[in-house]
Amino acid sequence: MDAMYKAVRGTQDVLPADSGKWQYMEQTALSVAQDFGYREIRTPVFEQTALFQRSVGETTDVVQKEMYTFLDKGERSITLRPEGTAGAARAALEHGLLAGALPVKASYVTSCYRYEKPQAGRLREFHQFGVECFGAAAPQADAEIITLAATILESLGVTGVQLHINSIGCPECRAQYHAALKEYFTAHKESLCGTCLDRLERNPMRILDCKSPECAAVAAGAPVMLDYLCDDCAAHFEEVKACLTDAGLSFEVDPRIVRGLDYYTRTVFEFISDALGAQSTVCGGGRYDGLIEELGGAHVPSLGFGMGLERLLMVMEAKGVSFPETPVCEVYFASMGEAAARRCFTLTTKLRQGGVAAECDTVGRSLKAQMKYADKIGARYTLVVGDDELASGTARLKDMATGETEDVTLDDGLYSVLYNKSLDRQLAGMTDLLGEELGGLDGLSGLSL
Repeated sequence: MDAMYKAVRGTQDVLPADSGKWQYMEQTALSVAQDFGYREIRTPVFEQTALFQRSVGETTDVVQKEMYTFLDKGERSITLRPEGTAGAARAALEHGLLAGALPVKASYVTSCYRYEKPQAGRLREFHQFGVECFGAAAPQADAEIITLAATILESLGVTGVQLHINSIGCPECRAQYHAALKEYFTAHKESLCGTCLDRLERNPMRILDCKSPECAAVAAGAPVMLDYLCDDCAAHFEEVKACLTDAGLSFEVDPRIVRGLDYYTRTVFEFISDALGAQSTVCGGGRYDGLIEELGGAHVPSLGFGMGLERLLMVMEAKGVSFPETPVCEVYFASMGEAAARRCFTLTTKLRQGGVAAECDTVGRSLKAQMKYADKIGARYTLVVGDDELASGTARLKDMATGETEDVTLDDGLYSVLYNKSLDRQLAGMTDLLGEELGGLDGLSGLSL
């Protein structure tokens, strides 16, 4: 096959057979976020390059190695977004959202772009669900977004996920930590990669996030930020932990979590799955109190997280999570002759307008071929219309699963029959779902509709 007909390396197609899984993840995440007060925001796929240089950080791998940056026709430097927070922060500033009632809570499903080696769960074009909370300084806000992420994972049926948290302090206490790191890594500089030698002078904390095995081995013995927290940052972290405990969330304090972007302060966290091996983080985030100020605004304490959807889907499939049944055709109208084809089209259209999934022949197949097609698409019922059916005004409705048939009229009675069958199936599905969710509760296992 010619290369132009293949997806670009590091990208992938989501085909109709799998799109329902994506819709389920996205809709569940957005719905849970809405329960927490987060409303959807949509930002452009590209921004001015300077936005990411200032927010993400010039010493990060993202800015130094991974951004898709180009000059547009006006000779402006433009970058495809490598993450979602910077664009949301820019939008909040540009449109004056931060001048209104705080906090501003936003959620999004977005595509992101990073030039890195493609591998399972890590693509050059990838998708995230994320939330941003602008204007919340209290540790309860940290606990809230962590609880939100946990609730989404639970709602999707994801098990075997462990919460890791850390605090990386504020600029004041981090200055002392940077000095300690610089002293430590200077003593081991012969073992650092070229990129980390540059980071040693500019931002030694970035060395802790280096993917090089040699640098990681050196970093394992480095000082930890928790030993350098100022009183305010230490008290904030203790309250976050207390709130998480009160919310019933178990966690592990992991002093090696620093996250890969420079804008983070104080609380950082990751949800780590036991299903994916090396690519184990399914959600990560934290607080970024200085980001809005860095972008030219006032000091607005803020926080958020990102959840990689490709990786989340891999976890769900590895765990055998059940996805909702893919909607199928309720009834297929098979026709014989031009007049019957026109009548079938009218019947199909009216059913669709009433909310019933219906299809009819649009390619001129023979009756035999139409019935084979109906079987392939999983139509629940078929109804054959020819000259005799047009003359009598009735036809035979066949249940494709049982083979049972019943005579129906080709008028509003047909719509009522099919609509009721569709509704009964939806109600039965809801009853089964409620039974699964409530079956373990005493006194409710017999609940039915």
